[in-house]
Amino acid sequence: MTVQLVRCSARRLAEQKRPLVQLLVDVVADGASVGFLPPLPEEDAAAYWADVAVELAHGHRELLLAELDGLVVGTVQLELARKPNARHRAEVTKLLVHPTARRQGVGRLLLREVEQLARTHGRTLLHLDTREGDVAERLYVRHGYLRAGRIPNYVRNQHGQLEATVVYYRVLDAAPG
Repeated sequence: MTVQLVRCSARRLAEQKRPLVQLLVDVVADGASVGFLPPLPEEDAAAYWADVAVELAHGHRELLLAELDGLVVGTVQLELARKPNARHRAEVTKLLVHPTARRQGVGRLLLREVEQLARTHGRTLLHLDTREGDVAERLYVRHGYLRAGRIPNYVRNQHGQLEATVVYYRVLDAAPG
């Protein structure tokens, strides 16, 4: 069983819409803090992916899929900063790994590949945020991301309580050549 990483176009996203909707619904149900609260209606997840498709088509975002035995088990996105003074940076967003595929290196592979993709776009600074205390924090730290700060009361959890988010960054070496 080998995980394959695939750079996803707007067309491919349309072809994979059903599994992507289910992935988002499943990770939110499992407690992932990715902007949605459980239970996430499938139509809301579908609308989210439709918005991502528009961003992909305009070249403002990249989407990587992790597939295991032909099934989508993870994704990560790279949101490319567009302002003239910011074209050296990008935001890593929506690192999603299906609960059944966790602890198998999928997240690590997605992070490594999204960094390579950032380099191809001339991006040398990546940033992201995650709910404080999330399992994802350990992954980011192990992968070389540095904690920039903490914002209290940033995100509401499924119980209605406000929780902090932590902002991380990573400076990348320039692409070879």
